[in-house]
Amino acid sequence: MRKNFYSLLMGVASLCSACNFSVGTNTDLTTGLSYSYNGFRAERVILVGPDNADMDNNQVVLNSQVTILVEGLSNYELKNGKAFPGMAMTVTDKAGVAVISEADLFSEGKEGYSPADASSLRSIVTVAQPMVSGETYHVKIRVWDKIKPENELTAEVDLKVK
Repeated sequence: MRKNFYSLLMGVASLCSACNFSVGTNTDLTTGLSYSYNGFRAERVILVGPDNADMDNNQVVLNSQVTILVEGLSNYELKNGKAFPGMAMTVTDKAGVAVISEADLFSEGKEGYSPADASSLRSIVTVAQPMVSGETYHVKIRVWDKIKPENELTAEVDLKVK
């Protein structure tokens, strides 16, 4: 009986690794950036400030830019050796009204990208009008594989505008 259990356990583990099954979540407690992925693998997802350095909080200055950086993104379904990422970005105010809404920041990428180029993606948020100082805005991105749409990564963070 015990031998059958271990055989079954090893079989399930082998099937999961053969399918490249990848699911996870993570939260950066210093910035509040949280992300989850299903199908993709990601080495890190971080909030980067206007100086291109990792941020250690979620406070941003009006008329600046911040970036959600996804690095080491892998497990794309390739077509002719190319990856086809999609990325949506939404920024909403405290009432839930979108101040920025982009359905696909990679809509022009009809030819695809090398897996190396598609492994590092940036979603740049320009913190400017109609945003105002003293308010908090919710940023959410969704990255997906256009060939295998069930491969997905979402990230979100609240930005406090100074």
